[in-house]
Amino acid sequence: MGYLGMDVAAMTTNDWIGMFFSVAVFIGMVYVYVMVFHPANKDMFESQRGMALDDDDHINMGEKR
Repeated sequence: MGYLGMDVAAMTTNDWIGMFFSVAVFIGMVYVYVMVFHPANKDMFESQRGMALDDDDHINMGEKR
């Protein structure tokens, strides 16, 4: 089991930051998966399912007429 060990004293600042962000992303992904796959949230997500394809409203991007 020695190959799974972690030398905490030898970890640099970049190692700690990387470990923190890895754990934070993992927790965030678990939260999003639980939220998305929870049956009580189905109506909320179904109501927004075509949002990316809805292009009825013109967005003014500063183009000339």
